[in-house]
Formats: sequence, structure tokens, C-alpha cells
Amino acid sequence: MADWTDVAAAEELIEGEPLVVEAGDCVLVVMSHRGQVSCLEDVCTHDGGPLSEGCFDGGTLACPRHGAKFDVQTGEALTMPATQPTKAFSAKIEDGRVWVLMEE
Repeated sequence: MADWTDVAAAEELIEGEPLVVEAGDCVLVVMSHRGQVSCLEDVCTHDGGPLSEGCFDGGTLACPRHGAKFDVQTGEALTMPATQPTKAFSAKIEDGRVWVLMEE
């Protein structure tokens, strides 16, 4: 079963800047770009690096260690050296809060 989890105040989410949040046992990175909210697990599938410390360009997030890029909507690995996707989560802003759909 999946439930929406409150992870942050909407005012903490700054356009173009990744925000690290925790939900249960997961460390997530939430991003806002042109009114869209995206959320990925904060881990590069190549070597476990923190994606939140990488470069966010609106559509992709690049790992700071080796430059692997991930699609922020789907988690798909777009460039080497990553070959596996990172987990993507549905996210929304509602009632001044950032919500992420977490699976149990």
C-alpha cells in the first residue's frame, strides 16, 4: 500500500535547488522546476553517491562523483557510468507542504 508522506514545508523547496529530505528509512532528493515537483532516492546506482550534491538542470540530476545523469521524473539512468535507474517517487505540493507517495 502507498501513502502520501509529508516531507517538508513548501517554502523549503527552492526552484532549481535539490532539497534532501527523509521519509521513513529513505533519503530522498526533491526538486522543483517550472511548477513541477520531482523526487528521487538520493543515491546514484553506479557507486552510491549522493545525487543531491550534483547538478540539477530541470530535467536531469547528475551525480557529482562521475557525472552519471538521471531523469528526475522517471529515475532512468541516462548516461554512463550508471546503467540502472534510481527510484523515482510521485511528489506534490499541497496545503503549503511537500508530499511524497511512499510505498510500504
